[in-house]
Amino acid sequence: MPAGTGWVSDKFAKDLVLSREDARASHVIKAVGTSSVAKGSAFLDGVFADSSVSRPALYTDYADVYADPDVDIVYIGTPHALHKANCLDAIAAGKHVLCEKPFTVNEDEAREVVAAAKAKGVFLMEAMWTRFFPLFGDLRKAIHSDRVIGQVRRVFCDFSLAMDLEALPPTSRLKDPSLGAGALLDIGIYSLTWGFATLDPDMGDQAAQPKIDSSMTVVDDIDHAESIILNYTESRKMGILTASTYTKTPETFCRVEGSDGVITLSGPAASLPRKITVCKPDGTETVKEYNHAGLGFFYEADSVALDLAAGRKESEVMPLTETLRILRIMDDLRRSNGLRYPQDK
Repeated sequence: MPAGTGWVSDKFAKDLVLSREDARASHVIKAVGTSSVAKGSAFLDGVFADSSVSRPALYTDYADVYADPDVDIVYIGTPHALHKANCLDAIAAGKHVLCEKPFTVNEDEAREVVAAAKAKGVFLMEAMWTRFFPLFGDLRKAIHSDRVIGQVRRVFCDFSLAMDLEALPPTSRLKDPSLGAGALLDIGIYSLTWGFATLDPDMGDQAAQPKIDSSMTVVDDIDHAESIILNYTESRKMGILTASTYTKTPETFCRVEGSDGVITLSGPAASLPRKITVCKPDGTETVKEYNHAGLGFFYEADSVALDLAAGRKESEVMPLTETLRILRIMDDLRRSNGLRYPQDK
């Protein structure tokens, strides 16, 4: 159950208590961990205000969440820099873990967590929720199996938000390097996810290895913007992926160009896609919209619940090898642009 009561934990929990006709699993929030009673009480009031569901136990020590015998799996929604310690503590207590993206600050931290989960025999997954939307699976099928736009040639994707970092205090998780602040870990990871998902049918250790070039705007030891080029020389495909903290991306955030058409993706943000548009060379367009209650965190929660029921220790949709691969790439991107976090060796 949630460890942390910030924005993402609030949205995740609200999605879990929604009544849904298409739910593939049922979820019961048994406990919530928080840094203070005041924050925790406000969290519960917000999540359960319009719900007939009974309220969970509230703990001001995460260790009490991990020790609660009614808790099967812990969702970790704390700041990036706390993910490693929170995961290791939950795993040591024998709990399954769903940890928010980015899974950890770097690949070394992630490998330590993965090793601990495998040694303990518990389920572990990075909560890259966007991968679990029906749209995401439909897009991958359309591109790689049905080849509705032929051979993919280029992909453009941007995820930018107007964060107004200058107005934030140095201690903000969006500004403090020790907390893993910066555009890449917060939102650039989505641009990378869309790029890899549309350019390559494989993931993790099976994925092709493109040549990667990049540039970052680094101010006060965090990245405010980046441009990343993925060059698949053998298949002659290219991805141009960007992210920034300066201004919000327009509704259409991704364009996939093929030999027989173009696909565009639209939605409130690159993390929240709502529409696929297929444009053919003759000018015809096919549009498919995806509407659902809440934000859609329940899709990943349903998938995890089904994995647990089947006795699986990791997800086929978001395998740990893919988590490690993307963290490795983000480490390399930061390293090549002179950006280091205190957690880096």
